[in-house]
Amino acid sequence: MFENFINTLNGIVWSNALIFVALACGLFFSVKTRFVQIRMFKEMLKLLFGGKSSERGVSSFQAFAIAISGRVGTGNIAGVATAIALGGPGAVFWMWIIAFVGSASAFVEAALGQLYKENKGGEYRGGPAYYIEKGLGIKWFAT
Repeated sequence: MFENFINTLNGIVWSNALIFVALACGLFFSVKTRFVQIRMFKEMLKLLFGGKSSERGVSSFQAFAIAISGRVGTGNIAGVATAIALGGPGAVFWMWIIAFVGSASAFVEAALGQLYKENKGGEYRGGPAYYIEKGLGIKWFAT
């Protein structure tokens, strides 16, 4: 019985609906942020390569490297290679479109993480659980 429940839930979560919801959220966030991926590109480069580390933290480039290490893995590399092998040049185009739209979602996620982070014992704590609990007020879901 439990296996059937998990398989049903898995079928719903990993269906085409996930793709459409992710795209819809990316488009929504792109519009709401007035296309931050284009509008703030120059500022991003300036902060990325011109930032200095603070006495308590890391530089902008170090923060970028940490964030990339958490997002890009072997699945991303193998997935791109597989998509190009199976889909050809059209796959590259659609990956660019998805990356463009997804970058707005990543920006919003990072901004919420900064907005709702807490300083506990000299260390910062935050992330999705924090902004779900404090921003949406849904502690059970954050847990």
